[in-house]
Amino acid sequence: MIGIVDHGMGNIMSVFNAIDALGVEARICKKCEDLRKAERIILPGVGAFGDCMKNLKEKKFIEVLEDLVLKEQRPILGICLGMQVMARKGFENGEHTGLGWIDAEVVRLTPDDASLRIPHVGWNNINYRKESPLFQGLPLSSDFYFVHSYYMKVKNPELVDATCLYGGEVTAAIRMKNIYATQFHPEKSQEYGLKVLENFLSIGLS
Repeated sequence: MIGIVDHGMGNIMSVFNAIDALGVEARICKKCEDLRKAERIILPGVGAFGDCMKNLKEKKFIEVLEDLVLKEQRPILGICLGMQVMARKGFENGEHTGLGWIDAEVVRLTPDDASLRIPHVGWNNINYRKESPLFQGLPLSSDFYFVHSYYMKVKNPELVDATCLYGGEVTAAIRMKNIYATQFHPEKSQEYGLKVLENFLSIGLS
C-alpha cells in the first residue's frame, strides 16, 4: 500500500488518482498511525514552507516520517513543497527549519532573465542522470509541469538527479538512498509523470 501524507496542503486527490490509474492501492493518510501501514510513502505539498512544517508538526507526522524513512528505510517520494521541506531550512516568508534530511536550503528563484516570471508555472524540459531510477524509460530531455517560486539549493551536487533551466540551473529532482523527490508535479505531467510515479513504485522490487 502507498501512503499519501495528508498534512492539509497539496492536491492530494490528483496524486491519489495518478497512483490509482497505475492500478496500485493507495491510501490518503490523515493520521500518523495510518501511515505506518504504508510500504512506500508520497509526501506532496503546495504552499509555503513554514506552513507545511507547522502542519506536519501539529499532525505529529514528523516523528513517524523519521521512523519510517530514516530508520526503517522505506522509500519516499517528495513532490514540490514535499521535496522542499526535506531540506535543512527554507527562506520563504522568513527563515524556517525543515526536516533536515537533505543538506540544502530552499531559496527564492532569481532568474538571470528579467522577463521570466515568478512563480515558475508551466512545462519545462529537464535533464536527468541516466542512472536515475526515477527516469528510466524516458527521453533524456523530458518535459514536466512546474509550479514554484522557490527551489532547493543542494550542497552536494551528487544528490541532484535532474535539473531544469529557468534563467539559470534549477534543481528538478534529488535522490539520497531511499529518499526521492521532484520539484515538478508528476501527477500533473501526463504520460511522463505517470512513468516517474511507476518507476518510484517499482524501485527495489526487481
